[in-house]
Amino acid sequence: MPAVQQPVHKSGDIAKALLAHYDRHARVLPWRKPPGKGFANPYHVWLSEIMLQQTTVAAVGSYFHKFTQIWPDFAALAAADDADVMAAWAGLGYYARARNLLKCARVVVAEHDGRLPETEAELLKLPGIGPYTAAAIAAIAFGKRAVVVDANVERVVSRLFAISTPLPQSKPLIREATESITPDNRAGDFAQAMMDLGAGICSVRAPSCLVCPVAFACDALRVGNPEVYPAKMPKAPKPQRAGRIYWIERDDHVWLVRRHDNGLLAGMRALPDDRWTARLDGHATPPAPAEWRKLPVQVSHVFTHFSLLLDIAVTSWPAGTSDPGEGEWWPLKSLDKAGLPTVFRKAAEAVINAGEKV
Repeated sequence: MPAVQQPVHKSGDIAKALLAHYDRHARVLPWRKPPGKGFANPYHVWLSEIMLQQTTVAAVGSYFHKFTQIWPDFAALAAADDADVMAAWAGLGYYARARNLLKCARVVVAEHDGRLPETEAELLKLPGIGPYTAAAIAAIAFGKRAVVVDANVERVVSRLFAISTPLPQSKPLIREATESITPDNRAGDFAQAMMDLGAGICSVRAPSCLVCPVAFACDALRVGNPEVYPAKMPKAPKPQRAGRIYWIERDDHVWLVRRHDNGLLAGMRALPDDRWTARLDGHATPPAPAEWRKLPVQVSHVFTHFSLLLDIAVTSWPAGTSDPGEGEWWPLKSLDKAGLPTVFRKAAEAVINAGEKV
C-alpha cells in the first residue's frame, strides 16, 4: 500500500476533538491524575505501565494497590526482598516483568538518586523499559511530546488511516500515523485519551462509531468496515506440551521448591515438576523415590508460546525422614501466601478439590 495517507483534517482536529472528549470522559484509574490536574507520580506511571504490559486494567488494579501500599516509592522497592516481590506479583503472569521491576528500581536508586530520568533516551537504558513504556512515561509523567503506541492505539490509528498492511509489518506505518496526530501540548493526556478510546468506544468488535469523538476523521468508518482493522497475519497454532507436577505432603504441609534463576517462571516458589519447558515435554521422573499415586485429574494452562497439559502425582512423606531435596515445607492452611504462579496454584487447587487423603 502507499505510505500513510494524511488528509489535512488528520492534523490538529483529531487531537482537539479527542482531548475535549477526554476532559469529560477520562477513565478514573489509581495511577492517573485527572485531566488538567498536573502530571502523575512517575513511580506510579512506571509501575502501572510495567504491570499493564500484556495485562488488562481490570487485572492490574489490585496489584497496583498492593505494591504501592507495601513499597510506596523506588527506594522502598529497591530495598525489598526478591522473594517478597515475586510472591506479591504471583498471578499477574509474565514474571520477567517482576524481575525487571526490581532491577530497574535498584538502578534508579543507585544511579539516579531515586528519581526516573525524564527523557525517552535515558528511560530506554533502564531494565524492562522498551520504546512504548519509555514514551508513555516521558509523556504522562513528565509532559514530554512522545509518540505512545500500545495495542489500543494500534487499533484506533489503523482504523483512522485504514492501514491495510497486516501487523506486525504495519507497526512503522502506525507509528508514522500516530506521530502525525500527536499534539505538541498535552501529549500525555492525548496518549491516555487514545488508550481510553481503544479500550472503550473503538473496541475490537462492534465499535461504537456513532458516539466516537473522532468518527469524522475515520477512513475505516467511511468505507464501512472498521472491524477488519488492524489487519493481522494468521496465528500459528501453539505447540502442546505435557508434563507432571508432584504433590508431597507431610503433617499438613506441602513440599515447595524454588525454580532456577533463569528460564520460565525463574526464581518463583513452586511445586516440584518433571522439567517440562516450552520446547520439551517433561521426563516423568519424580523428584524423589516414593510411593507415587497419579490423580484422576489434569491441569491445563496456556503460556504465551505454548499450551501445557499436566498430570498430578501425589505422595505422603514419612515423618522423621530426610527431606525430598532442596526446598521447604509450607503450611497447607497458608498456601495462598506462598506466591505460587498460576499453573502451580491450579495444580494445588486440583489436589485439594480432589478431596482424597494423600
